[in-house]
Amino acid sequence: MFPSLLLWGRVVSTAVALIYVGRENQLNVRPPRIERDIVVDGALTDSVWQQAAILTGFSEFSPHDGVAAADSTQVLVWYSPTAVYFGIRAFEAHGAVHAALADRDKISSDDNVQILLGTFHDHRQAYVFAVNPLGVQMDGTIVEQGQVLTGAWTPTLSGRVAPDLSQDFVFTSKGRLTDYGYEVEIRIPLKSLKFQAADAQSWDLNIVRQVQHSGHEDSWVPAKRSNNSFLSQSGSLDDLAGLSRGLVLDINPSITQKVTGGPSPSGWAYDRGSPQLGGRLQWGITNTLTLNGAVNPDFAEVESDAGQFVIDPRQALFFPEKRPFFLEGLEAFNTPHNLIYTRRVVQPDAAIKLTGKVAGMSVGLLSAADDRSLSPTGLDRAFYNLLRAQRDLGGKSRIGIAYTDRVLGSDYNRVADVDSRIVFGDVYAASFQAAGSFDKTAGLTRNAPLWEGQLARNGKEFGFRYIFTGISEDFLARSGFISRPGIVHAGVDHRGTWFGQRGSMLETLTGDFLLDDQWQYSHFFHQGDAQDKKLHLSCNAGLRGGWNVGAGFYVETFGFDDKLYAGYQIQAPTGEILPFTGRPRITNHDYVFTLSTPQWKKFNGNLLYVGGQDENFYEWAQADIDLIQLAMSVRPSDRARIEGTFDYQDYWRRTDHSLVGRNMIPRVKLEYQITRSIFMRLVGEYDLGRTDDLRDEDRTNYPLLVDGELATAVRDRSLHGDYLFSYQPTPGTVFFLGYGSQADGPPDPEQRFNWQPLRRASDYFFAKYSYLFRL
Repeated sequence: MFPSLLLWGRVVSTAVALIYVGRENQLNVRPPRIERDIVVDGALTDSVWQQAAILTGFSEFSPHDGVAAADSTQVLVWYSPTAVYFGIRAFEAHGAVHAALADRDKISSDDNVQILLGTFHDHRQAYVFAVNPLGVQMDGTIVEQGQVLTGAWTPTLSGRVAPDLSQDFVFTSKGRLTDYGYEVEIRIPLKSLKFQAADAQSWDLNIVRQVQHSGHEDSWVPAKRSNNSFLSQSGSLDDLAGLSRGLVLDINPSITQKVTGGPSPSGWAYDRGSPQLGGRLQWGITNTLTLNGAVNPDFAEVESDAGQFVIDPRQALFFPEKRPFFLEGLEAFNTPHNLIYTRRVVQPDAAIKLTGKVAGMSVGLLSAADDRSLSPTGLDRAFYNLLRAQRDLGGKSRIGIAYTDRVLGSDYNRVADVDSRIVFGDVYAASFQAAGSFDKTAGLTRNAPLWEGQLARNGKEFGFRYIFTGISEDFLARSGFISRPGIVHAGVDHRGTWFGQRGSMLETLTGDFLLDDQWQYSHFFHQGDAQDKKLHLSCNAGLRGGWNVGAGFYVETFGFDDKLYAGYQIQAPTGEILPFTGRPRITNHDYVFTLSTPQWKKFNGNLLYVGGQDENFYEWAQADIDLIQLAMSVRPSDRARIEGTFDYQDYWRRTDHSLVGRNMIPRVKLEYQITRSIFMRLVGEYDLGRTDDLRDEDRTNYPLLVDGELATAVRDRSLHGDYLFSYQPTPGTVFFLGYGSQADGPPDPEQRFNWQPLRRASDYFFAKYSYLFRL
């Protein structure tokens, strides 16, 4: 007679009692090796599942750790020579299961189960394979670089590093709703994984379940929130033997056709160009090392970057990588301060990339050649060579190096880096970085440093972070992204968290105290005063059911930046041109409010409001400001999703309460999932910007000139739209058909914000087809 397992009053039969209870620290799983394959249909009725190892006894991780999970979960696991199989039974006795038919990686509002596989058994990195109750997939990687508070304005205590979902892996999953909750079946082929070369090996393993009716997160391993690393607390899959990836060779040819339109003397004209042939080849040289080569590899027009506000004009805006070739293995190129930023390679004709592990060292090597038309002369080609390598130290620490080289004609830019993170006492971490840039542009050679040191404590109830950073004004990383060079930054951040009783209305209360000073790099070494000084007091309350409410009070002072205003002058009534010297220092008092709703089945939303007094960078004066960021997701059916964002900011002069500047960006995205592999998407974004005639607000009230021109009122309006039809049965096999357009507003001297007719400025049609041959 088969032994049985009783969960929520339901008897589950098992042929072999391979039961591992997480709460009893039975974390070393020895799954059976079974020489067969099965059809993944979402029902765990095949007889092979009766032989699987069973993982149960989950613990709650968020918001409370150390207590039994309120919702029972059972995970079955076994493996064959070519794949690992997981079966999930998720019991839900407290509320309705949240499940929708969605596009890949869009299941964060659904109930879901995440499988974390650390195939190198190093407790530092892991694959993430997640599914919702209908088997819709979410996948990516986790590379732990240190725990930090999340939330840009008020502190939200995360407890673990969020996965990077930019990569897609080939695996199979199907699921279904049941009378007790939901059931999912998963097959992960070994061809989709990199892992050790040993004949018998162990992999890190944990299972995380997100329960949307309560907003809680459960973990099979009874992990502690106070630990600096979530992955280091993983269990393991042991005694894995006879694993075979076989020949890992993916050939992914593609063809792309794009037609662009724009105004011409005869009205409207289209440039059809020629179809672009390209492709990618991926070869698994060994179990641990993968080589990728590509010709005309990337296609970035699937969805445009969302508009962003320039809050501080001294800082550059960051846009994430979206192109498939660069996303694969992107975690191997992670560096502090983004010294490697693959979007610097704009339009490569050819590229090659090597990622994986060699002799215990993680390596990433990328070489690319950009199109000649992007160079200033139109004749030179930019060549990029990017290297990142990291070696583990002890149980949780690491040391890494990076080197980037960009050559354009006789010019070059090279950056060398060494960085390390040392973890001790489970909750403490110290890190440092030292880098130098070596640049030659137009015959001028400049060498400059970047350095940083950090000390952090990630306790459950008390944490801190001390940081000291310097970036020379001559530090140039033309293969990386430095938001603002020429500064020295020192920060002291203390955080305390109180946990309420389980079941109480107030589940967590986190307070944060931040002191933050920033100097101009040259002033710091001459013992000059800090240019910007900030004191932030903020808190966040996590409420029962998944609500989060935050508040903050910011006191800041900003010093005049003569470099930012080097092109400014004052025009006196007599016509005399006067220098713009600016007010030496501006003092701010800001009030912050944040609100996040639970992930309800049909709706969720987030709100940020900042009001008070802040710097008016237009005229270097104090202003009354409003900043609003609103995000909503509405799911009217299990196939439809409407996501909307509304960003708004304004600046009002304190002298006469006139409006000096205003920006608004409403954005709406509508998606309809026809099947799991077919969806349609429509995106619309309306950008509106307005500035008044600029004047010397703090001193003379005379008009301002910028670069010799009178700074008169400006109004910008544009409407951008994207439509996409997508068929993507597996990563790499896609058919895209899309249309995009932009319309701009005519000049409006009356500066009104109303819906006047827009003029079509450009549009384009595109089609792409690619097919993944997996040999």
